[in-house]
Amino acid sequence: MREEFLLDPDIVFLNHGSFGACPRPVLEAYQGFQRELERQPVEFLAPERRFGELLDAARLALAAYVGADPANLVFMPNATTAVNVVARSLQLRPGDEVLLGDAEYGGLERMWEFVRRRTGATLVRRPFAELEPGPRTRVVFCSHIEWTTGRVNDLGPLLAATRAAGAISIVDGAHAPGQIDLDLEALGADVYAGNCHKWLCAPKGSGFLYARPGVQDAIEPAVVSWDWVDGATFVERHRWQGTRDPAAYLAVEAAIAFQAERDWPAVRERCHALLAGLELPFAPLTDAFVQMRGFRVEHPDPPALKARLWDGHRIEVPIVETPHGWAMRVSVQAYNDERDLARLAAVLFDTHEP
Repeated sequence: MREEFLLDPDIVFLNHGSFGACPRPVLEAYQGFQRELERQPVEFLAPERRFGELLDAARLALAAYVGADPANLVFMPNATTAVNVVARSLQLRPGDEVLLGDAEYGGLERMWEFVRRRTGATLVRRPFAELEPGPRTRVVFCSHIEWTTGRVNDLGPLLAATRAAGAISIVDGAHAPGQIDLDLEALGADVYAGNCHKWLCAPKGSGFLYARPGVQDAIEPAVVSWDWVDGATFVERHRWQGTRDPAAYLAVEAAIAFQAERDWPAVRERCHALLAGLELPFAPLTDAFVQMRGFRVEHPDPPALKARLWDGHRIEVPIVETPHGWAMRVSVQAYNDERDLARLAAVLFDTHEP
């Protein structure tokens, strides 16, 4: 499987969770769409010609893959954009409460702080297990898979409690598509944002926004353009955003096919086994993981350790500071094997300073 990807063979790449990696066949499909676009831009992009048909085919394939009604799903460049579109559409007021998990993605933490300053709403952060909407809660926001620990959160009870409290649930599913099976209609989230460029291995710039019918009218499009007309559907309102290259969206169908043809459940199982057997001088942060697992870094200088791994050994692995201390996140994909993890472990045990 390593030859299916374009990664530099001299690098031990243990950071699939950041930006993913696109396999050769998927990249070829992506570039093929780009060439078609440049051969006849009007034929390709004009909504009354090919654009609508091409985008719908890719969207239908993605909707089936994530278990969504196609009418409830639209493409977005990434999960961060999707969550921004929703959060900045909400009519929050002083006194309203936004309830957050305490292990959320840093970029979206900043986004919620931006929303707080603009609206006067209150942000309340708690561990996932302690998230419980109260009478002032308007929004509950949490991750499906936590970005630093790799923990897969059990969302069902929280989403049900949020619905019962009359609040809106927004799930950051950036790391879920391709790493776990999804059935968004059964899951019960009001809003779900996902990435295709990470674990689904689609090109960069491909993600999606799912919203159940009851909240769709409250979500304003990021760009108001030709599709903003009376009677437009949720899909139509978020479809045309001016001239842009849609090739990453269109190649999502090729990414789904690539994984289906290679028994991806078996790939996930093998990657999980690699991480389950990984012994480091640091304690793991969770046992509820799939292909991405965090470890608590107990070291006098974590940034120096990260630099040493890269500069001295060409091992690409993130070490980040979290509200609960420093963490190393090891994420593995089909192109990794035992040798990669053995090299990481050998360097860490050799350089670790108690």
